[in-house]
Amino acid sequence: MTKSRVSLPANAGDDPISGSALALQPEALAAFNQLYGTLWSRGVLDHPSKELARLRNARKTNCVFCKNVRFSQAKAEGLDETQVEQIRDGYEDSDLSSRQKLILSYTDTFLIAPNEIDDALQNAMKGEFSDEEIVELTAALALFMGFSKIAVSLGGMPDSLPTFEMPTPD
Repeated sequence: MTKSRVSLPANAGDDPISGSALALQPEALAAFNQLYGTLWSRGVLDHPSKELARLRNARKTNCVFCKNVRFSQAKAEGLDETQVEQIRDGYEDSDLSSRQKLILSYTDTFLIAPNEIDDALQNAMKGEFSDEEIVELTAALALFMGFSKIAVSLGGMPDSLPTFEMPTPD
């Protein structure tokens, strides 16, 4: 069952994003889609790294759509469902690589207490990622968090979805 806390316009799209409450702000939705596509398809950070952060955010915000979509480029670059299943609380003891665990740790800190990005976490990030990659990851996290919270708080997303793959935003 899908419940929306606002009335959707008659011209809302068919996909979960353009068919959501965001359709009430078409210019903002278009700007989001452009920025989101830029971060995904014209950035410097690899797609599996961004996808790990996006999926961890989805689990923290409980966005049904975000939790169940997989972007094709991350999958093509090697992110698989075995890894995705480990993006849960307790990932520290998982089989994920140290780089993947670092991304999840940075994501959690960003989402929960961004002022607690201490010297140790900052140094670990700088040891693994370029400054450009850190900025891209952080900007992506802000978008993931903000827009998933919009979707969750306004409603209108399906209550459940199967896991599915879709093209990477461009």
